[in-house]
Amino acid sequence: MKLLVFSAKDFEIPFLKKANTKGLEMILSPDRLTTNTAMKALGFDAISIFSADDASTNVLEKLHDFGVKYISLRSTGFDNVHLKTARKFNIKVANSPAYSPHAIAEHAIALLLTLNRNIVHANNQMKSQDFTLSNLVGFDLYKKKVGILGTGAIGSVIARILHGFGCEIYANDISPNQALAEELKLTYLSKKELQKKCDIIIISLPLTSETHHLIDETVISGMKDGACIINIARGAIVDTPAVLQALNSGKLGGYASDVYEKEGGIYFYNRIGDNLKDDLLLDLLNHPKVLLTPHQAFATREALEKIAETTFYNLNCWRQQKSSEFEL
Repeated sequence: MKLLVFSAKDFEIPFLKKANTKGLEMILSPDRLTTNTAMKALGFDAISIFSADDASTNVLEKLHDFGVKYISLRSTGFDNVHLKTARKFNIKVANSPAYSPHAIAEHAIALLLTLNRNIVHANNQMKSQDFTLSNLVGFDLYKKKVGILGTGAIGSVIARILHGFGCEIYANDISPNQALAEELKLTYLSKKELQKKCDIIIISLPLTSETHHLIDETVISGMKDGACIINIARGAIVDTPAVLQALNSGKLGGYASDVYEKEGGIYFYNRIGDNLKDDLLLDLLNHPKVLLTPHQAFATREALEKIAETTFYNLNCWRQQKSSEFEL
């Protein structure tokens, strides 16, 4: 089996090489998979892609023509892959689920604490020798009402961490985890009840047609005044203009996110000196109530090791003409 790895980043390459224990012929490319770069896959049996790569219908058609039979994702989310088209062309697709729910969950809490306690502002003030506290007042997490949208592997870990802070935890999920509810005294609510009740809402959902722009102007208008939103899921779950409008009006107290709806081609690249033409992203970056990180929640040594291992597990299953348990 001959493998082409798209969007190969310096920080993950050592893990990929270590996980290639069966000696697959592997070529590493820093390029994103797009309609323009799909031709690089000519002559390869398999490719590996990341969340910012484009495996839409047009791209999959090209990959099929080039002879690609397998796609192993180095991510849990697969909203960038048109699965119906992949099945049509008999291209097998598998993801890397639950590689490290703790990495993502801990980053969500880091975002929450950094936003709430104004850590970035404090650090910047200190560097300019401003030691005042007037702009640095936050709030206790203890006894705050926190709503978690999605209590799968990541959301469950978030809930357990927040339980340690003494938060009142509420959640919404299409499949409520009753064992988790009993363990943490967590209460499941409807989305509408949750948005009205909670001081903080943390998004831990997959991106689907149902969750696209789930957090929109209507939902935000029903939230508590001054509430904060933390997004460690997918950027398109949030209607960004609606969030900015609510921040400007004071309806929302803050927004922290590791993801952005139009991050493809921007995140994971050094854009210092570039003239970014994304006004929406620039508005977020320049807003005093917004905290952004560049889709780094997964970037721990433990998670990268697990992702690489699962990527090659999928590929080695296919090489042996077996199915992978992670096929989509």
